[in-house]
Amino acid sequence: MNRELLRLALAALAAHRLRTALSMLGIGIGVAAVILLTSIGEGTRRYVLAQFTQFGTNLLVVSPGRSETIGVPGVLGGTTHKLVIEDAQAIARLPGIVDTVPMVLGTARVEHGERSRSVNVYGVTPSVTEVWRFRPRVGSFWPAGDPTRAWPMAVLGTRLRRELFGDANPLGEFVRIGGTRHRVVGVMEPKGQFLGIDLDDVAFVPVASALRLFNREELVEIDVLYSHDEAATVARVRRLMTARHGGEEDFTILTQEAMLEVLGNVMDVVTVAVGGIGGISLLVGAIGILTMMWIAVGERTREIGLMRALGATRRQVRTLFLVEAAALAGLGGAAGLLFGLGAGVALRLAVPGLPVETPLAFVVAALGVSTATGLLAGALPAQRAARLDPIEALQAE
Repeated sequence: MNRELLRLALAALAAHRLRTALSMLGIGIGVAAVILLTSIGEGTRRYVLAQFTQFGTNLLVVSPGRSETIGVPGVLGGTTHKLVIEDAQAIARLPGIVDTVPMVLGTARVEHGERSRSVNVYGVTPSVTEVWRFRPRVGSFWPAGDPTRAWPMAVLGTRLRRELFGDANPLGEFVRIGGTRHRVVGVMEPKGQFLGIDLDDVAFVPVASALRLFNREELVEIDVLYSHDEAATVARVRRLMTARHGGEEDFTILTQEAMLEVLGNVMDVVTVAVGGIGGISLLVGAIGILTMMWIAVGERTREIGLMRALGATRRQVRTLFLVEAAALAGLGGAAGLLFGLGAGVALRLAVPGLPVETPLAFVVAALGVSTATGLLAGALPAQRAARLDPIEALQAE
């Protein structure tokens, strides 16, 4: 009987193709919008997560200044102390700390012969290979030693090396970075982009050299690699830095967990927005299904009376119209799902860098929600059909 009900429901939908298609449209648009936008959102979340974790998971960043400021700087807010190389050295001596990287960042022109290129220049220490999991493919970093000493050495990213030297071996050659000569001692392995920054088109110099190059007295940040227990490590670093800065917490410690939490908050907002768009479309679709099914009950009154006269129960009549509504919404959801997936594939081909991921759970949820919407929208017309009196239905014009 269930198969027969499904056949009758599909036949009824096929008998009014245009009306069926229009009723499916609202559901289809809602599902397509939700699938496409959530796929982009999920792809973005996975992309950013992969970007952060490619440098390892046991990382935290100490940066100057408070993320939350109270008072008036210089009057009630106190004085912000600079982050210096000695801060990084002190943190490196704490229990549970594997290593630290004091970092300075700026933009400078790198020249070799007739070729020059303006790129990001990172002032770091050789421990960057351990902390960032980023190692030279050719040559090496300068020798570990006193980080406060300005060594005239440089390590180039793979793209920068190719742009300046072509296929020639750059090791031992000199480049001018911001007008200062540096000997090339290594070329980094390819790393690609990190949040839009091309890490292959950069130069690395000793942190003290970068401070001198950019005429600065403070670090941009200190990257810290720890072995385990993030909470205890953050507490130790906070106590040490507060003591070194005269009892003032004029710095910010940012963990990867906190960064991912910010990402999660952003994605939650996107999810709510997408849900709102999809909800509006599904509501429009539900109203369309409700209207169509209500009209269908009126048009098929004699058919309903005949079914009852031949022995169909109220429950079977109600089930027939519910199956029609569910099939209508399910087909609309499936069409919207195929369109959303197809649009995602087209976007991925048109914009290769655009992250688009559609988890299976999204697909199942889209079909489930669309079918449930159809059942809810068809409940009232189905109840109306089930309550019709058979004799009066047979006499209807």
